[in-house]
Parts: sequence; C-alpha cells; structure tokens
Amino acid sequence: MGDLLLVRHGETEWSRSGQHTSWTDLPLTDRGRAQAREVVPLLRAERIDTVFVSPLKRARETAELAGLAERHDVRIDADLSEWDYGAYEGVTTAEIHRTRPDWFLFTDGVAPGPPEHPGESPEEIGARADRMLARVRAAAADAEGGVALVAHGHFLRVLTARWLGLPASGGAFFQLGTGTVSRLGTEHERPVVAAWNVRASS
Repeated sequence: MGDLLLVRHGETEWSRSGQHTSWTDLPLTDRGRAQAREVVPLLRAERIDTVFVSPLKRARETAELAGLAERHDVRIDADLSEWDYGAYEGVTTAEIHRTRPDWFLFTDGVAPGPPEHPGESPEEIGARADRMLARVRAAAADAEGGVALVAHGHFLRVLTARWLGLPASGGAFFQLGTGTVSRLGTEHERPVVAAWNVRASS
C-alpha cells in the first residue's frame, strides 16, 4: 500500500482556547478555514486512492476546503471521531490540574461523563485506532496510491503510536498542530513516521 496521510482539522474556538473537544460539533474559525485551504497544494501533489473523514463538522469542513471531497470518494467513519473526553469535554488541562495535578490524558484517561458520552480509556481509544488501521489496510490492499485520514489531534496521535507498534500512551510523543499534514509509511517493510506536522508554509 501507499503512504497514510494524516490531516488534522483546522482551528476551532476550543482548539484555540485549549478546551478538550470531542463530540461538541464546532465549526472551523476563519483561521481554521484558511489553514484547511493552505494544505491543498500538499495534498494535490499526492496520489490518494481513498479518503476517510471523521463525521464531525470540523473534519468534514477541512476535507472539503482541502480539496479532498471534490477529488475523491470520501468515506465518513465514526471510528475517526476524537477521543471521548467524558466529563472533561470543554475543560482545559489547566482546569483539570487544579484537582488532579498529576493528570495526563495518555495514561490516565478521563473522568466518566454522561451515559451517551462516558469517556474512553487509553486502551479503548487504542482499540478504536486499531480498527481504523485495519480498515485502512483493507482499503489500500490492492491500491497503488495512499490513504488520507481527516480527523482530530489526540486520535491521530494514538493512531500513529499504534501504527508504530507502540501502546496508545505513545501518542504523547507526537505533538500535532491544527491544519497540518503528516505521513506514515514504511522503510525496509517496517512502519515509520515519514513526515510530521507539516504546514504549507513550513
């Protein structure tokens, strides 16, 4: 299969303020829309056979503005949704640290939320990333081009860790900005990070 391209959605009000955003369906800011348009040349240079997109508005809008929707058959996949933050939805890390000073998402998970959004542990988000990677490999099995995923920061970081054979907590090592493109590939048949956190202006 070709490389796996990861596109993190553009800026939203909550990504700018540092509030944890999973199911809250925020649109992009003006800057976020500009970020999405800026990745067009990065993606246009790629041969992409399949595109998977999170169902959330910020990801779908990014895929459209980045030119992926007009060039490809886009598959909406709920497994690309952001980490379910449970009771920490809309809360910043600084606010959480007031009562849990040693809290760290990638190892501790989240506090339980309402029944419809109970939150996910690192193990649960890792299992979801594994399901997504299995779908990616199936889609790319007979294709020459790559696969693009348009999704969310924490989920894509966990997916990268699982691509490399690391536990979900390994996602902590991969800082990922809004409106960026990253590339996962192989070298000598071993999984690698081929490019990370790339912006059109970088």
